[in-house]
Amino acid sequence: MDSPQPVEVIARFAPDGKVTPLRFRWRGSLYTVESTGRRWQAEDGCHILVLAAGGQMFELLFTAPDNRWYLAQAKSAPMAI
Repeated sequence: MDSPQPVEVIARFAPDGKVTPLRFRWRGSLYTVESTGRRWQAEDGCHILVLAAGGQMFELLFTAPDNRWYLAQAKSAPMAI
């Protein structure tokens, strides 16, 4: 994937500001997030590694200034997060 792709995300926003993605839609498919892993803040936003049903790993990117979500990377093989 060359550049982040916009995606629809359903997420929980905690009172302390922590955001946790729950589900997202990419290429017409709905993915349920089973767990979240490493997260880090970069110049382009908050990156969150997620493990979806079926063992697929994705890197989601949330840009707070415009409240948008992007899929930054998708891994085809299952990976530990």
